Amino acid sequence: MKLHELKNVKGAVHRRKRIGCGEGGGHGKTSGRGGKGQTARSGGSIRPGFEGGQMPLYRKLPHRGFNNYNFRTEYAVVNVGELASLDESVTEVNAEILAKAGLIRCACAKLKVLGDGEVSRAFKVTAAKFSESAKAKLEKAGGTATVA
Repeated sequence: MKLHELKNVKGAVHRRKRIGCGEGGGHGKTSGRGGKGQTARSGGSIRPGFEGGQMPLYRKLPHRGFNNYNFRTEYAVVNVGELASLDESVTEVNAEILAKAGLIRCACAKLKVLGDGEVSRAFKVTAAKFSESAKAKLEKAGGTATVA
């Protein structure tokens, strides 16, 4: 069996419901919208949380705590073991070089180097942050870890 030979099971595909096409179809007259009022009108919808003018529950409840999500600092993360996949000619490593190599998505993000894996050759790595183990492994291999 091939992908183009697959067929739906009998009864799996339904006809489109033709709303507003007469009483015989079961959805004539008000077309499933009930009686009169805001929700019966076109474009008439009530936003989520609206309680008809009554003080909404989400405004009654106390709001506690702090959320730093909008102001967080995001880092593009690379492990020292992944640096081995770079060309032999590459000795200086920064975000632009890693983005071209496909190890990180965007050169615009701050770079953080973590210590997972082994590094065999000397690299001059420039990044925003290093883990202690990453810095130790890079310097043991004869390279440098520069915070930019």
